[in-house]
Amino acid sequence: MVTALADTPAAAKPRRRALPYFAVLTLLTGLLLLAALAGLALGSVRVPPGEVLAALTGSEPTPLAPVIWNVRLPRVLLAVVVGAGLAVAGTVLQALVRNPLADPFLLGASSGASTGAVLVIVAGGTGLLGTVALPVAAFAGSMGALVVVYAMARRGGTMTTGRLILAGVAVQYILSALTSLALVLSTEAEHARAILFWTLGGLGGARWDSLFLPAAVLIAGTGLLLALSRPLDLLLAGEEGATVLGLDTHRFRAGAFVLASLVTGVLVAVSGAIGFIGLMVPHAARLLVGAGHRRLLPVTALGGALFLVVADLVARTVAAPEEIPVGVITALTGGPFFLWLLRRSSRGEGVTG
Repeated sequence: MVTALADTPAAAKPRRRALPYFAVLTLLTGLLLLAALAGLALGSVRVPPGEVLAALTGSEPTPLAPVIWNVRLPRVLLAVVVGAGLAVAGTVLQALVRNPLADPFLLGASSGASTGAVLVIVAGGTGLLGTVALPVAAFAGSMGALVVVYAMARRGGTMTTGRLILAGVAVQYILSALTSLALVLSTEAEHARAILFWTLGGLGGARWDSLFLPAAVLIAGTGLLLALSRPLDLLLAGEEGATVLGLDTHRFRAGAFVLASLVTGVLVAVSGAIGFIGLMVPHAARLLVGAGHRRLLPVTALGGALFLVVADLVARTVAAPEEIPVGVITALTGGPFFLWLLRRSSRGEGVTG
């Protein structure tokens, strides 16, 4: 028998009084700025904070300004964009499937995006469409994986956590096999390095010209989701309750799935598969400001950006001069959190027959 959780996100149940919203936004913004400053100052070459600020403002010349502007600043900004986007996507997926364990990585969206990008690289298709080919392939893979997992997990009009997790694991195994097959059939040595990047995730390839598309998609996607915050809140009441309140749940869910897949696909196209941000950050954000999505989404975006900037800093410094893939750091953090969340929720709901 499979231990199943209730469909309603556990975090949607009130636990404590929400903190003042403006204070939470101010605190997270301040911590993000401090983490970004640390990300610019620390690395294989340490730069005093004063020199970092001088290089950013141009107030005085410093020989390390090229390192800060051309290497570290694009990387920190990419961490902000990817972390915020994955956290927002996870928040939306948890509302769409009404399950606290939903996450772009666990539901196969990140793996699907990675597989799509890897297949394009191995096939040599990037030269045909330039920088558009990878995001398009990643979006197609992300969307396909989400559709398959959702279809497999939903049966008889209901969806249980057990089926959702099993469907996600099954899809991830299939996608991993496709990625391995692409590696075996490839005749190019550099494909192995590319596939390792897409599998483990990393921000080392950040460049100024790679920031525009993911940043634009993040801003536009988050703006649209903020406009759709009321329908997302209605889904927390259940599909029947949302329908009674006037929401076309099937059409809205399909559109929101496409939007979440687009955000995930574009982000994975520049960072590889980085897991568990969309699982952990939304839960922490709900504890701070509650479950209403108009307040939740901005806090989630700031929290995701802060988390990935710190994780990337750890990945660059903990084993310096070697660099650990940032996906390893997020997995080491998120794996235990997932097990704790599963155990806590299972204890509250019991075992179903």
